[in-house]
Order: sequence, then structure tokens, then C-alpha cells
Amino acid sequence: MKGIVEERAVELGKYIIDQKTTVRSTAQKFGVSKSTVHKDVSERLKYVNPQLYTQVKKILEINKSQRHIRGGMATRRKYKGIS
Repeated sequence: MKGIVEERAVELGKYIIDQKTTVRSTAQKFGVSKSTVHKDVSERLKYVNPQLYTQVKKILEINKSQRHIRGGMATRRKYKGIS
């Protein structure tokens, strides 16, 4: 079981880096919860592959800094009736 979790953490990390995607969309793609993705890439990946962890951390920080903008745009689309 331990090896499977570590492999998943690396696979999730690589996907986030390649696609420059969010935790939410990564979770949807892999069919796991957001909590699982977040725990894998923010805690487990640090010990499995530190270099990959630092790259993922940078992307997650960018996503975090932009989330209020994305949220505002989504709300605007909702009330304008745009999909």
C-alpha cells in the first residue's frame, strides 16, 4: 500500500506541473478527492521526490494567488448567464 500512495503522489505532481492545473481539476481527472491530491502533493511528495515537490509548490502558490480572481470571474459569468 505504501508504494502505491507514493507512486500516486509522484504521478499527481507530474500532472500538475505538465498541465499547470489546480488541485480541484487534478482531483477530477484522477477520480480522487481534493484532500487526497492536496495531501499527496503537499506532504507525501516532499519525502518521495523533493525536487518535484518544489516545482509543484510553485504552481500551487500561483494558483492560490489567483483564486480570488478566478472566483470573481466565475461569479460574473454566473450572473451574466455565460457558461
